[in-house]
Amino acid sequence: MLITPAFAQTAGGQASGASMLVQMLPLVLIFVVFWFLLIRPQQKRMKDHKTKIEAVKKGDQVVTGGGLVGKVVRVDDIYVDVELAPGMKVKAVKGTLSDVVDPMTAKPAND
Repeated sequence: MLITPAFAQTAGGQASGASMLVQMLPLVLIFVVFWFLLIRPQQKRMKDHKTKIEAVKKGDQVVTGGGLVGKVVRVDDIYVDVELAPGMKVKAVKGTLSDVVDPMTAKPAND
């Protein structure tokens, strides 16, 4: 034999480390693709939604999680009072508001 057993073992150990890197590379690439295509945009949307909901003020038109559209009458740290119709007010948890409608782009309700 031309190769001693000790030399053959060390050469195999180095090749095993390189093959481990080659095996992990596709998993790392998949994670990077998921990060940029799914996770990062979702985090940005959540951050934008949170800032929009925290900035709710009296007079804003909002959409609740249940799909009700109304005008904000009162705001505190946790709750908002929403007027759905003249004289009909409901108290909603601020975190359940799904959208704040821009009054310039909002279509008036048909009465």
